[in-house]
Amino acid sequence: MQPRFERHVAVAGTFNIRDLGGYASGEGQTRWRRLLRADGLHRLDTAGMATLTGEGVRTVIDLRRDHELESHPNPFRDNPDVAYHNISLFDALDPATMTGGDLLLDLYLAALTTRHGAIAQVLTLIADAPEGIVLFHCTAGKDRTGLIAALMLALAGVEAAVIVEDYALTGPMIAPLLETFVADAAARGTDIESFRPLLACERQTMVAMLAFLIDNHGSVEAYLISIGLEPDTIDRLRARLTREA
Repeated sequence: MQPRFERHVAVAGTFNIRDLGGYASGEGQTRWRRLLRADGLHRLDTAGMATLTGEGVRTVIDLRRDHELESHPNPFRDNPDVAYHNISLFDALDPATMTGGDLLLDLYLAALTTRHGAIAQVLTLIADAPEGIVLFHCTAGKDRTGLIAALMLALAGVEAAVIVEDYALTGPMIAPLLETFVADAAARGTDIESFRPLLACERQTMVAMLAFLIDNHGSVEAYLISIGLEPDTIDRLRARLTREA
């Protein structure tokens, strides 16, 4: 029996750090304190970083773009207690070019179909990470982070409805940050009216993304094989979230 944990890991300077443990899965239950999904970490001070490393964080995977790293540097980049990696998951994907009724769904599907190398690299890092917690994050902990979290939970055998609810939890968590995101976008010269729909976190978006994977590949495992992951890597990836300590 694992100790009782809270899903939200409250750390000053963050809003949306959540544990992917405690969900019913094909192998019983996903394990606590193996994977954390998170929003931006740039507001963390030394005490906040110490809190996370004290919880067991040993690997940080930053999914943000270059301009985000420049304006909001990651404090873990130079932290000797953590292996830090940056992979721009949505690099070269421009939401302004999305024309469908659900801009976020278009963005997620574009990532799933064109960013194979980046997705495979992130998942391989998770599979091969040393002992300890792997924390992966973007700016809001919603889109890039949500895609990786959904793939991990589905691979672990978590039901689609539960994955959808995990995705939707981000909405209220990041509500205090929305106007900050709008202000940052305005400072970059982004059209605000076209930007606001990208702040949504609707259940039907994740429902449709998961349906796309099943309709086109049959399973998330088959999708991962199609983007180049080896079966033994997939086994280690699943074990990261499901194996006994």
